[in-house]
Amino acid sequence: MGKVAKLIVFIPKETLENETRVSATPDTIKALIQCGVDVVVEKGAGNSSSISDDDFKKSGAEINEKFFHDADIIISVNPLTNPQINTIKESCVCVSFLDIFSTHEIISAAAEKRITYFSMNLIPRISRAQKMDALSSQTNIAGYKAVIMAANELPKIFPLMMTAAGTLHPAKVVVLGVGVAGLQAIATAKRLGAVVEASDVRPSVKEQVLSLGAKFIEVPFDKDSESKDGYANGASEKFLKKQAEEVSKRIAAADIVICTALVPGKKAPVLISKEMVKSMKSGSVIVDMAAVQGGNCELTETDKISTHHGVKIIGVTNIAATVPVHSTQMYSKNILEFLQCIISAGKLNIDLKDEIISAAIVTHDGKIKNEKALK
Repeated sequence: MGKVAKLIVFIPKETLENETRVSATPDTIKALIQCGVDVVVEKGAGNSSSISDDDFKKSGAEINEKFFHDADIIISVNPLTNPQINTIKESCVCVSFLDIFSTHEIISAAAEKRITYFSMNLIPRISRAQKMDALSSQTNIAGYKAVIMAANELPKIFPLMMTAAGTLHPAKVVVLGVGVAGLQAIATAKRLGAVVEASDVRPSVKEQVLSLGAKFIEVPFDKDSESKDGYANGASEKFLKKQAEEVSKRIAAADIVICTALVPGKKAPVLISKEMVKSMKSGSVIVDMAAVQGGNCELTETDKISTHHGVKIIGVTNIAATVPVHSTQMYSKNILEFLQCIISAGKLNIDLKDEIISAAIVTHDGKIKNEKALK
């Protein structure tokens, strides 16, 4: 009998501008090979993450000069482009971040090509899937880096200092939105010595904020402001008005504001108006982590640092990519854990009854399987 061909997992070089991450490391490639598959890496795929082609070779991967069209499984950070999808073979499995609300053409092309596409955005927040939760791993890093970016632009230091030349008061930081990114931003700002306050539409986060040593900005909560899976729903106009009134007082006195409030599939809520920016002290800094969905600040400019009324507003949309070594390390581990759910003894085993697989699958067998993507 002839030798049975192994599944080929391909790691492409990311094509998105300013993307520095890659979907695998030498360590995760070694683990994949132990699962009984072959691994091919596009030449230069890891350069921006400080991983050389030789590093990948030593882990057992083959280096391909160009995009490899005959792979059985393609793993990437960002979605494949339509031209790439059109050239890969039918029934290929693709795994990447894939925002189902803004990638309609890609999803349609994948369904037409009978590609099975899994979105890392859709990994359910259940205990069994924690190691696969790429959204959390990347926003965790982004929350940390957002504070560092703000500190770099702030013309003050963070901690209290009592010196012979006088007392330097600690920086005041306000965090809007207390998800994974917000909690990490709070923790990082506290470690740097700032006085921190935070606000969110979900009542469940108050205890977490207090546990990190920050103050919680009290606003009467919407009872339906939190979804069953832990994400924020859109808040009512009445709540947002009350929140804006309370938060505006804190923002006027703040040195730094970190915005993280996102609602899946919707434009980011505007939490900081032009008037609120105008009320801030000259030299203050806003880091708008919601810039990718329009921004929480009315004056945010996507992927720019702008200045309005003496206030710097940072609208970088891919903050995790500014820390490529660790963000790649974490994302590649998330991907590995997911692949180990669909690869068994070197063969594909896509169990649509599995709650993780059924939640993450977007297209399969020529159909769009995700209901939200269909709508």
